[in-house]
Amino acid sequence: MRVDYLSMNYSQQMFNKIIKEEIESLIKRVLAEDIGEGDITTKILFPKRQQKVKAIILTKEKGIIAGLQVAKLVFKMIDKKISFIPQVREGERIKANQAIAKLTGDCAVLLSGERTALNFLGHLSGIATLTNLFVEKVKDRVKIMDTRKTIPNLRLLEKYAVRIGGGKNHRFGLFDGILIKDNHISVKSQNRIKTIRELVERAKKKAAKGIKVEIEVSNYQEAKSAMKAGADIIMLDNMKPEIIRKVVKFAISLPKRPIFEVSGGITLKNINQFASLGIDRISIGSLTHSAPALDIGMEIL
Repeated sequence: MRVDYLSMNYSQQMFNKIIKEEIESLIKRVLAEDIGEGDITTKILFPKRQQKVKAIILTKEKGIIAGLQVAKLVFKMIDKKISFIPQVREGERIKANQAIAKLTGDCAVLLSGERTALNFLGHLSGIATLTNLFVEKVKDRVKIMDTRKTIPNLRLLEKYAVRIGGGKNHRFGLFDGILIKDNHISVKSQNRIKTIRELVERAKKKAAKGIKVEIEVSNYQEAKSAMKAGADIIMLDNMKPEIIRKVVKFAISLPKRPIFEVSGGITLKNINQFASLGIDRISIGSLTHSAPALDIGMEIL
């Protein structure tokens, strides 16, 4: 199913109406991967079903919680009778050793669904937490954006977690945005300056109404060529701050200023060097491909 991800407003209602159907299919596959033909440990130790127990899911470190409804769906898809009551709100800043959900139901179900639910919770909360660290660093100076550097088939949830952490979504896939990358330019010819202008002009002419044309450039001359061609968004990739400042200054003379996006090698340590250069947004692949999972566990009471 094609999802108009960028236009979504991720309220709880939106999650239930739009995202639920798509992630249910994902959860089924993940549960099948983990449980297979059955949880043999639980079957041997607790052969009688309906041994009702209580449990809590709690954090072992501070962070931003994301994925509560995903975790709830994991248990509900095994047994609809399971009670899953969140103790915090989605996107809430939580402390170490804080209960984030209370569960009641068949012990076999809770034990079988535990790892899958915690994997989702830990991964999505880790993304939300890391995103929020970047957002807090730059305050309101620039937008923090994600990329397509996501785990296959988890993009919808990972980009959701970025939004929960206060970040913004770049294009969801190749189908909903034009981004002329370095290899697109290399395919065309070796005269990069001329090619950049040609590709931007072609994309602007052929793009559907409302679709912005973005291009990735790596130096000042390439950026000038992209600006003169009328690119809507210019990604300044792996450029030094002094070059970025020069590019932004040149744009003052243009009839229409493009959106400037910085990418490449951005970390929590160096992001403030870029956030005050007059750019509009910073895209960071590590938000999704390198965010450490938040340590979250489940305890039977």
